[in-house]
Amino acid sequence: MGNIGATEIIIIIFILVLLFGAKKIPELMKGLGEGIKSFKKALSGEEDSSKNDNSK
Repeated sequence: MGNIGATEIIIIIFILVLLFGAKKIPELMKGLGEGIKSFKKALSGEEDSSKNDNSK
């Protein structure tokens, strides 16, 4: 899975529109963004707790 070009991105967007409909995609992207945000927050919290454990 190397470089993704413009053609591949257009095909993926087209398939998403066919599967979910144009009105549902913003909701899906919002949910995906929130999931990534919480994942990053959990990772940073885990790093902070491991730093605190090492200092004891």
